[in-house]
Amino acid sequence: MNYQKNDILTVTIEDMGHDGEGIGKADGYTLFVKDAVIGDVIEAKIMKAKKNYAYARMMRILEPSPHRVEPVCPMARPCGGCQLQMMDYQEQLRFKQKKIEDNLRRIGGFEQIPMEPILGMEQPFRYRNKAQFPVGTDKEGNLVTGFYAGRTHDIINNRNCYLGVEENRQVLDVVLGWMEKYGVSAYDEKTGTGLVRHILIRYGFKTGEMMVCLVINGERVPKQEALVERLREISGMTSITTSTNQERTNVIMGSKIRTLWGTPYISDYIGEVKYQISPLSFYQVNPVQTEKLYGTALEYAGLDGNETVWDLYCGIGTISLFLAQKAKKVYGVEIVPAAIEDARRNAELNGITNAEFFVGKAEEVLPEMYAKGEARADVIVVDPPRKGCDAALLETVVKMQPERIVYVSCDSATLARDLKWLCAEGYELKRVRGVDMFPMTGHVETVCLLSNRKSKPDTHVDLTLDMEDYYRIKDQEKQSNK
Repeated sequence: MNYQKNDILTVTIEDMGHDGEGIGKADGYTLFVKDAVIGDVIEAKIMKAKKNYAYARMMRILEPSPHRVEPVCPMARPCGGCQLQMMDYQEQLRFKQKKIEDNLRRIGGFEQIPMEPILGMEQPFRYRNKAQFPVGTDKEGNLVTGFYAGRTHDIINNRNCYLGVEENRQVLDVVLGWMEKYGVSAYDEKTGTGLVRHILIRYGFKTGEMMVCLVINGERVPKQEALVERLREISGMTSITTSTNQERTNVIMGSKIRTLWGTPYISDYIGEVKYQISPLSFYQVNPVQTEKLYGTALEYAGLDGNETVWDLYCGIGTISLFLAQKAKKVYGVEIVPAAIEDARRNAELNGITNAEFFVGKAEEVLPEMYAKGEARADVIVVDPPRKGCDAALLETVVKMQPERIVYVSCDSATLARDLKWLCAEGYELKRVRGVDMFPMTGHVETVCLLSNRKSKPDTHVDLTLDMEDYYRIKDQEKQSNK
């Protein structure tokens, strides 16, 4: 049957896509429907029709899923920050574990998956220690802040995000009140004019320290003394800074940071390790789950104090310093110079002397040092960006023949691709565990342990072909979210 735009169909949601969109079929025709939950029977209006599938809008719920719940946040549906708030949390965890398993089977070709139960949260709200709020004006010219509506740059006016800490609202009230009182303008993306672009807030869960950084389209803020005076009244306020960003770009932060009051950083802990966090530092946003994530990585590494460990894509040394507590020596590699400066400072802060850090691309630093005979490892830990590991890096890792590889991933599709290659080169997948770092969203982290089989199978995996297959899959996912 040929369906067209604006057709209204009754459909039962049988599955969910990787970003939480419901998937159902009508006479074999597939519909992708935002805000629908597995088990829902709905009326859906086709917004964009293709030959074999369509993107549709949910018009009416005829029979709610047994897993459907009332969202805690009244802005959950229009806001782009949460995709799964209308789904029972235990069902969210089942969905995310299945997402990992499906990718390992479909992309990685694994039949027997040594999957361990996903690590969820007891309290899956108010978990974010960082939030970046865009500032703008509504149609009446009133100042607004909140988060962008899904797939747009239209700001949903909401100062009480249930994923962030409650203190965020206090900061937003102060900053917008100061802007209104002194006529400080909000940035306009269309014209490139106006001053305040974003409000960055960081909060130390264990220290109670708070940071506010105004991202501004300029060098200075007017009446900054009045702003500082009001922000200092908020309990825990430690750092007030500005970040200058005068580019016409979607990148939020500028590289120039100026301290208005206090220190240029706050401190917080993961386990027993203390970290200094600046406005530009990469630091996991969910400290409760980060401790579980790194604890799992440390458990999988199986350290007894005699190992040499390489931590690739190490950021500010968060995993490196965790590992250094149990290893003989840890080497960290990260491309961002400021992150390596943070890593070295954090090592010194904790009195850790057995961690050394290098600036550069992991896929360049490790092969170069290995070629010189300066790199060996008992354990290698990788925590790459979404695109996964570079082929040159994986080839060097295999040449180094570590006993164990611990792979931490934020994208189980590229994870599956890389694991397939590593297992074809002599490694065996021993343990897999998901960690729900981002409740109410479609994202999930995964930790895997690979063990050296000491003998290479008579098989070969073409990583280039696997990459093409991966990008086809990701493109399909991207299209399904439009």
